[in-house]
Amino acid sequence: MPLIVQKFGGTSVGSIERIHHVAEKIIEAKNEGNQILVVVSAMSGETNRLVNLASQVDSVPNARELDVLLTAGEQVSMALLAMTLHKLGYEATSMTGYQAKIHTDSNHNNATIERIDTAPIKALLDDDQIVIVAGFQGVNAKGDITTLGRGGSDTTAVALAGALQAKECQIYTDVDGVYSCDPRVVKQSKKLDTLDFPSMEEMARRGAKVLHLPCVQHAWRHNVPLRVLSSFEEGEGTLIAGNDCLNEITGIAIQNCMLELECLPTDLDTLLRQCQLLGIEVWSVIEETERVAILIKQDAGLKLKLVFDEKIRNSEQVSLLTVVGNRAQGIVVSSQELLSKNDIDIRHYSLAQQSLMLVLSPTQVDTAANILHDAYITACGESSHIQKEVHFG
Repeated sequence: MPLIVQKFGGTSVGSIERIHHVAEKIIEAKNEGNQILVVVSAMSGETNRLVNLASQVDSVPNARELDVLLTAGEQVSMALLAMTLHKLGYEATSMTGYQAKIHTDSNHNNATIERIDTAPIKALLDDDQIVIVAGFQGVNAKGDITTLGRGGSDTTAVALAGALQAKECQIYTDVDGVYSCDPRVVKQSKKLDTLDFPSMEEMARRGAKVLHLPCVQHAWRHNVPLRVLSSFEEGEGTLIAGNDCLNEITGIAIQNCMLELECLPTDLDTLLRQCQLLGIEVWSVIEETERVAILIKQDAGLKLKLVFDEKIRNSEQVSLLTVVGNRAQGIVVSSQELLSKNDIDIRHYSLAQQSLMLVLSPTQVDTAANILHDAYITACGESSHIQKEVHFG
């Protein structure tokens, strides 16, 4: 029987009623003739509650013990879901990361999966069991519990799907698929039926929140088809597969809460080394005739300023808008002209193979997203629709 891996996030398992709804979706897939492996997150709000408890004990809690504490959230979800399936008449077994033999390195709070011994899971699947694995967790060589960091449950699901050669990895969330832009910002954004891995990776890297970057990268590396689905609505969602970008402009990603930090050209190398030492991700380096700057997340700015403040000439909040698609490099001039007509100032832009990233004022980024989406996605879609109508008479 084909194997389907299903991952349900915190909102999906946020109450007993929602867990029952999840169980019904699992049963539906099981009854279609599939083996089912489920990965669950902690119930919505539970991880934050546990972090808050830890912070009341110590503002910087011991990393090992924090992992022990945080993994309790996923274990609650997996046990409740298994109980629900039993009540509905289906055999199910829940497993912690340790029981599922998910082996990681020893980087507590942000571990990386190194290998998975699939024998215990395979034995249960062969016994026609529905297997439920706690996401976000594993075990290191010493036998200590570890957690995988932000988006860890998605990563668990994709890693298991790859190791077990699943037909598909389905990520259930509170949206019904991947959109061409954040629908809360661009009302005309459209749900994408299919999407290639390079485009999804670039969108995730540049701010699209529907899938975490490590999850996409792992799926691409192991050629695991991903499908993003809604836990609350019916539909086919968005299938992510394939190595080739087929769309001229696929989508637009927005990343807010960024800082642009200027320094002297002679201080740039030192600033970059300092970021590396502090574990701060540098999103982009700006080297222009009149100024040199780096882009980092706003929450990392305070940490950097503590050790490098005297060398920072200027600090300004900015937002990033990234246009993704195989024609992104060809719209540099036209996009600047469009935004300039609407009095939107582009502070800086950079090009990658399949993306154009613009640095904008936070007050203008939403307007800019709508303008570019209308020009390069909505208009192109309407043009294509008209051509099809003419072609078919």
